[in-house]
Order: sequence, then structure tokens, then C-alpha cells
Amino acid sequence: MLQQIKIVLCQTSHPGNIGAAARAMKTMGLQQLVLVNPRDYPSYEATARSSGATDILEDAKVVSTLEEAIGDCRLVIGTSSRNRALPWPMVEPREIKSIVQNEPSALPVAIVFGRESTGLLNEELQLCHYHVNIPANPDYMSLNLAAAVQVICYECRLLALELKNSLESATEELSVDDSERKATVEQTEGLYQHFESVMIETGFFDPEEPKLLPARLHRLFAKSQLTEAEVNILRGFLASMGKHIKYHTGKKDSGES
Repeated sequence: MLQQIKIVLCQTSHPGNIGAAARAMKTMGLQQLVLVNPRDYPSYEATARSSGATDILEDAKVVSTLEEAIGDCRLVIGTSSRNRALPWPMVEPREIKSIVQNEPSALPVAIVFGRESTGLLNEELQLCHYHVNIPANPDYMSLNLAAAVQVICYECRLLALELKNSLESATEELSVDDSERKATVEQTEGLYQHFESVMIETGFFDPEEPKLLPARLHRLFAKSQLTEAEVNILRGFLASMGKHIKYHTGKKDSGES
């Protein structure tokens, strides 16, 4: 199970934090590290701070966008130290266990960490199904990036040790009908883009004045955790709407009644 959990670091400023995060991962048995547009990598400092977890660094995938990092994941949990303007499902690290228990088809999983100084942007958090908050001392919440990774990786290891057999059994059963698997981020984002294009075409959505509509739709999809079959149904409906609009627009342009 641990091989199906990605640790994603977004725009890490200090290479030493990348190395320390790799060390935290290896001590807990996690292997997949994805770096989104790091400022300085590869780096001698990252290697030195990894304390021997060089295999994690050597296998780390470097990408330019968060969408690319999590596109194949079916469950995405973003770290956040505060409530945002638009409330999102917020959990503590130990609740990750129950989430995966209840949704065994939601693998692979990505856990996303933001920049050292500012964390994740609102647009990035909108790509996540849940936000996880480490309940640190409210009088001093300055948690180092690698320390935060260690806390989350520890909970993932406890989860894996407890659920190994049940998850393997559940995965075997769910593989019989792939359509009931949770949709990947890439599939869900494709659905959102399709929704947006139809909303623009019907005049329901003005991209020049988006307000909170995109964020609310992303939250709706995140809370729903759609399956692949459900995404296909909705996209089929949207495609049908598009054809209907074009047909009637064509009749109007040709003067037909």
C-alpha cells in the first residue's frame, strides 16, 4: 500500500528540505517523491540532508505543475495550516486511515505539501479532496516542511501496517469492475473543463467574472469523489447538451422554425 502513496512537494525553496523529506519518507517505508518546480534540484545539500535516502532522491520525479504530479491519483490530500475563504473538508492526520478504509478503490493517493513560506495556493488546494491540518501548538505553529512530512508518513505507515491484508483483499474485489473505481484527478479535471465550456456556451458562466463558481464546483466534485462511471455519465450528458445547443443554434441561424 505504501508504494501507492505519493509525497508531492510544491515549489520547495530549500534543497535541504527535499533531502530531509526523503529521509522522513524512507524511515516510514514510502518511496514515491514528486517535486513540482523545485527552486534548486538536484542539489548536494539535498543529498547530504537525506542521510542515505539517496534512492528516494534518485527516483524522484520532477514536474512543472501540480496537475501533472497528481493526474493519475484517485485521492488527493493537501496540507493546510488554516481555514480558507471557501470551507473544504478538513481532517487531522489520523483521519487519513478512515478515509482510505472507507474508499479502498481510491488508490493511488497523493499527499501534497506547499511552499515553506506560504503553503499551497487556493487553486492548488481546489485540486484536493481533503485538506489535512496537523494540530500543532497554536502559540507556535511554525512546523518545518520535513517535520510535517514525517508526521504524515508516520500515520501512513501505521495505516499500512493495520490495513495491509484488508486493502489487498478489497483491491482484488474492486478490480472486477474498473468503472466503480474512483475517478483520477485528470478525469475529474476533464469533467470540470467540460462543465465550464458548456456553462460558457449557455451563458451561465462568465470567465471574466468567475467569482467563486469554479472553486465551488471543484469542491462539489471533491466532496462527491466521483467514480469513473459517474464521470463518463456526466460527460456524456454534457456532450449531448453541446450537440443540442449546436443543433438549435444552427436552425436559428438558417431561419428555420
